[in-house]
Amino acid sequence: MLFKSFVLGLAYTAATNIAAPILRREVPQEHSHENILILMRDAIATGSNPQNLGDPVFGLLGDAAAAGGLGDTTDPDCLQQNLADLAFTNAKAAGNVTLMTGALIYRALERNTGSVGLASVACNSTTAVNSEIAAISQHQDPASTGAAAINKAIVLTLAQQIASIGGEPQDALKSGTFAPGTLGDPTAAGNTCDNIVDEGCINADNKLVEDATADEINAAVSGVAASSVAATTADAAAT
Repeated sequence: MLFKSFVLGLAYTAATNIAAPILRREVPQEHSHENILILMRDAIATGSNPQNLGDPVFGLLGDAAAAGGLGDTTDPDCLQQNLADLAFTNAKAAGNVTLMTGALIYRALERNTGSVGLASVACNSTTAVNSEIAAISQHQDPASTGAAAINKAIVLTLAQQIASIGGEPQDALKSGTFAPGTLGDPTAAGNTCDNIVDEGCINADNKLVEDATADEINAAVSGVAASSVAATTADAAAT
């Protein structure tokens, strides 16, 4: 009966595109960046959803739970990318740089895994339609091998993509994750949070660890010009 209720809860969330409470699992943190999820929901709502993808919270879950938001797709490892791509497409059509930036940041967020130090799997079965989304991958568990260098590179790439659409490159730092947890932690909780507050509990609880400095962001975007797409969206937003 419990399993049936869980499945029905996921189905309801996918059908209504409204985030339902997720049962507690190892390393719960899918609501840590609720501020970005809110932007994603707004972006998706501005246009169509041809693949019937579920609420963006599903893209930050492990495979089993993410399946509830797959819609007409089949690869849970690509759900985060597909949701970001959908949101970016809709926000781009609406001429909304803020929502485009939100979609880019969402693509870079850490995806839940089952234990401290376990890296998430890359999306290999599909390629994002938008090159800006395709350029970005998700943060990895900060306790995983090489995470500091990997996550820093992700943030700098994210900053470049944000700059290319005319957004604020320093916003890339909002994709940061938590301080590394302890390998072998039997609770698998790490240093995460998962309470739902609009600003994101990682921000409200001062747990966000920035992966780069402001100067490093500025250096990374030096010479990156806003594309004609950014100019077009800015013009559209002004009309």
